[in-house]
Amino acid sequence: MKIWLIGAYGIVSTTAMIGAEAIKKGITSRIGLVSELPHFEGLERYAPFSFEFGGHEIRMLDNAYEAAKEHWELNRHFDREILEAVKEELESVVAKKGTALNCGSGIKELGDIKTLEDEGLSLAEIVLRIEEDIKSFADDETVVVNVASTEPLPRYSEEYHGSLEGFERMIDENRKEFASASMLYAYSALKLGLPYANFTPSCGSSIPALKELAEKNCVPHAGNDGKTGETMVKTTLAPMFAYRNMEIVGWMSYNILGDYDGKVLSARENKESKVLSKDKVLEKMLGYSPYSITEIQYFPSLADNKTAFDFIHFRGFLGKLMKFYFIWDAVDAIVAAPLILDIARFLLFAKKKGVKGVVRELAFFFKSPMDTSVINTHQQFEVLKEWYRKLREEI
Repeated sequence: MKIWLIGAYGIVSTTAMIGAEAIKKGITSRIGLVSELPHFEGLERYAPFSFEFGGHEIRMLDNAYEAAKEHWELNRHFDREILEAVKEELESVVAKKGTALNCGSGIKELGDIKTLEDEGLSLAEIVLRIEEDIKSFADDETVVVNVASTEPLPRYSEEYHGSLEGFERMIDENRKEFASASMLYAYSALKLGLPYANFTPSCGSSIPALKELAEKNCVPHAGNDGKTGETMVKTTLAPMFAYRNMEIVGWMSYNILGDYDGKVLSARENKESKVLSKDKVLEKMLGYSPYSITEIQYFPSLADNKTAFDFIHFRGFLGKLMKFYFIWDAVDAIVAAPLILDIARFLLFAKKKGVKGVVRELAFFFKSPMDTSVINTHQQFEVLKEWYRKLREEI
């Protein structure tokens, strides 16, 4: 199968490529891949573990190997021998120039960037270029995944975002102030009939107009915001208190990170949508809103080693207040990259089984899953297993 990555030279994308090629060569194991669990036996028939990669990027390096080498020098997040063993495969991945439309001031932290809008293109011209790039790569077994930097919250307009007709009129009228890069990528993928996943907190395919397009074109899509670290622990741990009928009074999450992700999120407008995505999970899961502090700060020397300090104040029997603490310390790309491959495989499986629209059963992979109230990690995993079992058994 093929995966078209938005943000192809980012650390998550390049780590996914390296892992996929290293597994194919027998260099490393399949640990970390949900789709390789026994519950999903038979997935290989629909989505073989063999990948070809392409994508869009705004940091125009020579190829994915050069990008991966840059990330490795900063993070040393796996043995260098693995990177060199897949050098030839990564050198063949050369990204196309993309868009960063309305991606916020944080995007400047990425350094020298080149975008389609810098060429003076209209929305219609940008969309056409995106579609042409994807079409030159894609086949019937291609999935598009957005792993680009977090965008600010969009300027929502019911007129332009509430229906497909309105969205396409926005493009025709060149109303750039209402568009964002993630919307345009999602629109292009769904218009071409390609499954789409939004691994970021950005808008992506979540607006009504693009949900309508997915239904119209019978395309599955999923998102938003990959659940990889501190929020994964939060949505796994918080149900424990609910199961024991204890009240969470307050929850403090303090996250520090470096690398390009941290640089982009150091901008207030970019950080806002990320904090919102992380902060909503408690209320959705518990049915009430404990006092909550969610903070994200840039800490350069950590690079991609994201660290979270969490403090939970909870009330137990006889009204006694007690405390629970945990620290999450992990290389984000290592926990995120396998999920890119998982999600792509499940979306291709969904397409082949005739699933269209939002695949809410893939909520297990996201902080802010679309069109579902199931946030509890345990429940999400059971939903995923049952969904797969039922679809697999269909003739």
